[in-house]
Amino acid sequence: MILGKSIERWQQEYPLLTEIINTNEVFWINPQYQAYNDAILKISLTEADVKAADERLKKFAPYIAKVFPETKEQGGIIESPIIRIPRMKKQMEEIFNQEVICENLLLKCDSHLPISGSIKARGGIYEVLKHAEDLAFEFGMLSREDDYSVLDNDIFRNFFSHYSIVVGSTGNLGLSIGIMSAKLGFNVTVHMSADAKQWKKDLLRSKRVTVIEYQSDYSKAVEEGRRQADNDPKNYFIDDENSMNLFLGYAVAALRLKEQLKDLKVVVNKDHPLFVYLPCGVGGGPGGVAFGLKLIFKDYVHCFFAEPTHSPSMLIGCMTGEHDKVCVQDFGIDNITDADGLAVGRPSRFIGKTMINLLSGIYTVKDNMLYRMLSVMADTEKIFVEPSALAGAPGMFNLFMTNAGNKYVIDQGLPDKIQNASHIIWATGGNMVPQSEMSNYYQKGVDLFSSSKLNL
Repeated sequence: MILGKSIERWQQEYPLLTEIINTNEVFWINPQYQAYNDAILKISLTEADVKAADERLKKFAPYIAKVFPETKEQGGIIESPIIRIPRMKKQMEEIFNQEVICENLLLKCDSHLPISGSIKARGGIYEVLKHAEDLAFEFGMLSREDDYSVLDNDIFRNFFSHYSIVVGSTGNLGLSIGIMSAKLGFNVTVHMSADAKQWKKDLLRSKRVTVIEYQSDYSKAVEEGRRQADNDPKNYFIDDENSMNLFLGYAVAALRLKEQLKDLKVVVNKDHPLFVYLPCGVGGGPGGVAFGLKLIFKDYVHCFFAEPTHSPSMLIGCMTGEHDKVCVQDFGIDNITDADGLAVGRPSRFIGKTMINLLSGIYTVKDNMLYRMLSVMADTEKIFVEPSALAGAPGMFNLFMTNAGNKYVIDQGLPDKIQNASHIIWATGGNMVPQSEMSNYYQKGVDLFSSSKLNL
């Protein structure tokens, strides 16, 4: 029994659950999606909050440029490029046997963000910096008028060494928080789930980060991290499930994307819609980005989350309306996936409830599809990302090749505009993957193509 109902009863109420339980790929359109002006009234966060986060990151930019030389060329601003990927589009059209007429297919390369090489460099680093600022303000060590590059000295490192930062992670969030916290001088502990990659644990330890491993999944790592922080007032727990600061850090991406699209002469308006496909684990990264995008582009942007077929936690949570009250294991789904950053069995309630009226839909992807898309991206565009970062790749084909997707286009009044659309695959990680491991990923994708036909 799950919340007082049998699985059979759940399946009767939500017929798509049968396909989800069987770990088949599905494309779900959110029936609670609303027009922007109606949906935004239910959310307490505003564009002013996102702009304040952006300004804080700009304030820290001189410090970041000083201690992370790889950011110097961008003046300490942690940002990734967005590029057109026409060769990838052409190859995917052949694979899916479906032509897609659109103005642009773009790749947002958060896989190549500096410092920690994933989307988590946005929210994770932002929250660490805000906590450091709050402490420095509290004890009169820093003022808003200061050049924040002053933080790079032994006085501040000694000060921060009396405080600890704790986080639970499947990998990439731990990297961003661990690297940034250690650089500032904090004691930092990352509680990591069994599915986290060994190289990520090794890298953190090389940065003087304490890594505690669990044989269980992400939820256990978060639970233990929260317990550790609760025992000491000098411990600060970064809560990927509920953090408003993480969310705002991610949302800053939309402000910058607006300018990047202008530079590429990509138009987003009533007649030129934008579709964005975001890999989703617990929900913080894609939720924050999608929220920012809705603030900027309102009804002209359509955001979809993508999850592994074995870890469809946000899909189940949003579809049933129960959010974190249910997990994939309740329905007999094992939460085992090679997309380690997305291996989350229980979604964030905060993200689910915040985004429920702004999110267009959620779809699931098989691991083998991720590997195939990985090898295609490498062959066509010479871009290498980790498997989870390719979850966005099949998105536009789901939109065009499913009844649910076609109905969404009609219901949103887009049939005569869809050919003018731009589509963004949001690549979330991969730049720091060791070459040997990336080679294994690539070879697996190649082998899948040679051994069997794509099963759509």
